[in-house]
Amino acid sequence: MQPFTTLTAVAAPLPMANVDTDMIVPKQFLKTIKRTGLAEGLFYELRTDPDGTLTGFVLDQPAYKTAQILVAGENFGCGSSREHAPWALLDFGIRCVIAPSFADIFFNNCFKNGILPIVLPQEDVDKLMDDAERGANATITVDLESQTITGPDGGTLRFDVDPFRKHCLLNGLDDIGLTLEKAAAIDGFEARRATGQPWL
Repeated sequence: MQPFTTLTAVAAPLPMANVDTDMIVPKQFLKTIKRTGLAEGLFYELRTDPDGTLTGFVLDQPAYKTAQILVAGENFGCGSSREHAPWALLDFGIRCVIAPSFADIFFNNCFKNGILPIVLPQEDVDKLMDDAERGANATITVDLESQTITGPDGGTLRFDVDPFRKHCLLNGLDDIGLTLEKAAAIDGFEARRATGQPWL
């Protein structure tokens, strides 16, 4: 998993509450177990008309095509627990989502896939949403080590993050990476068991 340390990027505004995982990536894109190729399905039904014509959705606008931060409304990621939702965001290039609240399962899945979900009070999200509406000038810096967000005008906001999850993101550790950190202890256990209990 790619570490998350400091991210300076364009922020895209998505001023919608209750964006569920089916809106993030619709069911027809769930046939794959690969984490790549899902950017095409990200917000598909918001980005396209039934005939496939682009609607002018924020992430398709020239100013936001390289956005890596999404500023969203409350209860982001509600609905079903599909892990394809953070996969699609990550495949598009989104590394951080800022919102007043998140659905629990989506929130946890973000950390497991290298995305930093940040919970802020509504008034702070409103300020960042206003910043994000500046288009290509909506550059925001998210510093995970110092737990700060710096807006385009230089104003700084602080955010909270669980220390263990912070450690994992800073070091690029998913569940497999955490297990591999204990490889020497696991190998030692297996060697002792093979010697002491060879019948197993």
